[in-house]
Amino acid sequence: MTPESVIEIGQRALWLIMILSAPMLLSALAVGLLIGMFQAATQINEMTLSFIPKLLVVGLVLAITGSWMLRTLVEFTRALIQSLPDLVS
Repeated sequence: MTPESVIEIGQRALWLIMILSAPMLLSALAVGLLIGMFQAATQINEMTLSFIPKLLVVGLVLAITGSWMLRTLVEFTRALIQSLPDLVS
């Protein structure tokens, strides 16, 4: 196993983490922005107002994209485990 192969595996893993976390993070960002604009327009300064909508939206996104996320993670793990004999030798 060369240092280049370890770095490549690490890069692929980080890319996968970024791709899998993007739907939840972007939806939470969008909801937070909308609620922030609503709070600014109505001058409601309640810090906990954005928590429940963000939680619901992230849960909904996870329910919608969860099977894709799991399938992608299993495919990556399976490919990594199958490539172990080539990496070790």
